[in-house]
Amino acid sequence: MSFSHRKWVLVTYLMITASASIAQEFRRKEEKWSFHFQLTGIMQAHPSFDAAYSGDNSLHDSAEHELSLTTTIYLGRRLWKGAAIYYNPEVAGGSGISGAKGIAGFTNGETFRIGDPAPAFYTARLFLEQEFSLGNQQDTLYVDADANQLSGYTTRSKLVIRGGKFALSDYFDDNSLCHNPRTSFFNWSLMSNGAWDYPANTRGYTWSLMAELILPRWSLRAATALVPVYANGPDLDWHYTKAHSETIEGEYHYTIGRRQGTLRALAYRNVSKAPDYDVAAATDKDVIYGKDYGGVKYGFGLNAEQEISDNLGIFVRSSWNDGQTATWAFTEIDRSLSAGILATGASWKRPGDRLGIAFVTNGISTPHARFLNSGGYGFIIGDGKLPDQRGESIAECFYNAAVFEHCWLTADYQLVQHPAYNPDRGPVHVFAARVHIEF
Repeated sequence: MSFSHRKWVLVTYLMITASASIAQEFRRKEEKWSFHFQLTGIMQAHPSFDAAYSGDNSLHDSAEHELSLTTTIYLGRRLWKGAAIYYNPEVAGGSGISGAKGIAGFTNGETFRIGDPAPAFYTARLFLEQEFSLGNQQDTLYVDADANQLSGYTTRSKLVIRGGKFALSDYFDDNSLCHNPRTSFFNWSLMSNGAWDYPANTRGYTWSLMAELILPRWSLRAATALVPVYANGPDLDWHYTKAHSETIEGEYHYTIGRRQGTLRALAYRNVSKAPDYDVAAATDKDVIYGKDYGGVKYGFGLNAEQEISDNLGIFVRSSWNDGQTATWAFTEIDRSLSAGILATGASWKRPGDRLGIAFVTNGISTPHARFLNSGGYGFIIGDGKLPDQRGESIAECFYNAAVFEHCWLTADYQLVQHPAYNPDRGPVHVFAARVHIEF
């Protein structure tokens, strides 16, 4: 056989091998239905601490402990090309310490400010998703099955439209290191930008319409959504022309020396019945049950994460809102700055484990502080007075251990200085244990 013949035989062999590999790739499963499940239980406790005085919304200064539990089923069905519908029934019960009051950056992101701790069933998410491909065949990639994600083929460049009930935090202000209190940091002001008063009912969900343009390095997403009838309430206000929220976010992926990083910038504007803090302080002190439409709150957030090594990443978040109009949905934070690190256990031969350490400082505006000092109460904080406000500083560390497939146990500690911005109370030491199961 001549050299040229051998060359063509080799080329043919390589082409057949490559074709077989490609064919095998395209035989990978494309789901029609998806089913996933999660269960998360968190036990938190704190010992007694010093408090010069207390109010209706104060963290209890005597020792206490509480248990919270959530279970979620994630159902998905592929409809037509690029379309799917998702439904998530959820059951939640239990309570946060002190009824999830007394700390603006509350210590358990899996619990809500609800009066009845008995388990309750509700629809967490019910939405339609339509994807429009903007790429070609060379731009195709395979995505694995996940919660609210059907396995199959998609493109790196696409436009995605979603409409229905979901949490805006599912898609905005994401961060692979600190976003999910079921698997990462527990604290409210670490799972999202603290000063982003994102539209949601008391359990964190809303009805929304959003569009997301996704490109290999850039993403741009925008949403309009309903806001609660009253501050942090369970019911949403369907008078859309009078009460609504708009959020926009840009995302950029980059590399530094082969290490990946992501930057995100977010802006939002809420219109609701939220009163002005100074007006409320001088009148009825009611910032929960607003009487008149027209309250406007706006703010911004920055969010960055950077890979340092194969097993270590760092993150920083910073957010601000105008602080004139009362908080209406998330929590009573007008400024927030957080940073931390997350390491996997691969370095000590425990690749399924994670260790995290983070610090956050939260603040409020001068009108907000005047309102609290006048004896006013928000929906989560209020000690009856606030003669000397300070930044609420929180340090958190956790170790998440993979005990067996689909199950993790976590030990967590948080130190809260100046809870609810009050130097006359605390510091508070909060200890917690978490069990998380998912498949």
